[in-house]
Amino acid sequence: MTGNQEQGACFLLLSLFSGAGGLDLGFERAKFRVGLAFDKKADSIQSYNHNRPGDVHGHCEDVNNITLEMLDRLWGEEFKPEGLIGGPPCQSFSQANRTITETDPRHQLPLVYARLLKTLNDRNPVKFFVMENVKGLRSGLHSHRLSLFKKTLSDAGFHVSEQLLNAADYGTPQNRERLFIVGLNRNVFGKIEWRPPPKAADGERNLSVEKVLRGLPEPVYFSRSADPKNFPHHRNHWCMTPKSARFMNGLQAGNSRHRSFKTLAWDRPSITVAYGHREVHIHPDCHRRLSVYEAMLLQGFPHEYELLGSLSSQIDQVSEAVPPPMAEAVGRSVATLLSQLKQNDAA
Repeated sequence: MTGNQEQGACFLLLSLFSGAGGLDLGFERAKFRVGLAFDKKADSIQSYNHNRPGDVHGHCEDVNNITLEMLDRLWGEEFKPEGLIGGPPCQSFSQANRTITETDPRHQLPLVYARLLKTLNDRNPVKFFVMENVKGLRSGLHSHRLSLFKKTLSDAGFHVSEQLLNAADYGTPQNRERLFIVGLNRNVFGKIEWRPPPKAADGERNLSVEKVLRGLPEPVYFSRSADPKNFPHHRNHWCMTPKSARFMNGLQAGNSRHRSFKTLAWDRPSITVAYGHREVHIHPDCHRRLSVYEAMLLQGFPHEYELLGSLSSQIDQVSEAVPPPMAEAVGRSVATLLSQLKQNDAA
């Protein structure tokens, strides 16, 4: 159990593209309750439910297939979430990915998100939504998609705001810029507009890699017989055996110019935790790549959080996650508006 389903959680959510649960964990800490969560990757949903054994609500399902009838059946009665959260897979909008074609089906996922939101809102008012994605969605190549997505959400009755946030500003030892698109139901909030959360205090911003990784024991090196349940420090504290001659010489801490051998520096935040299977960033001591557990710490996951699946799957899960501290900050900014709304209704 993550220990973050705080007593008094009162705002019910639907989570789409939930992955292993980073965005959801942040919202849970901000006193939201996720009623149903969906992702098409089985390992991600296993990780999601593994960390929430007392409230298993993650389901392996393609978001394209979700209907109101499915939601009601899984919930046991009419499902009435107050909010919708989620980040459609972002690879197709990444500025670094030049191989994506115009017909890539992932381009349509934000619109699938918007259509389900409208369907829910037509039945019962959904007070807000939060969508996270890469900043490349704002780029010239994809800006028309962002405009269409925002128009679709506006037509559904939401006042839409967007803000580029950096995880390093919210207690995460990592520079990770992400676009947050937040919508408030105009029939519920009127002209109120979402404002981005205030940045963390100076001592909690731009945390260094050293802050979370210094002093950790060495990880277990991958082998086919390795059993994560028996790893001494954490079940995700493992990595590939370093084989390249570069680990013996030629690597310099803080040098991130080489795509396959980007090396972290002890005294700075990590560069963005986003890896190909063979491109996990190099430990500041330059002798190996980071373990999955070390990457999780750089994302802001707590020690007790665990990922399931193969080493390759775990690398994908941690790469795709939303840093929980950043998600919590966004969640608290929305929770403040919802609480004010309740107080006004009670007055």
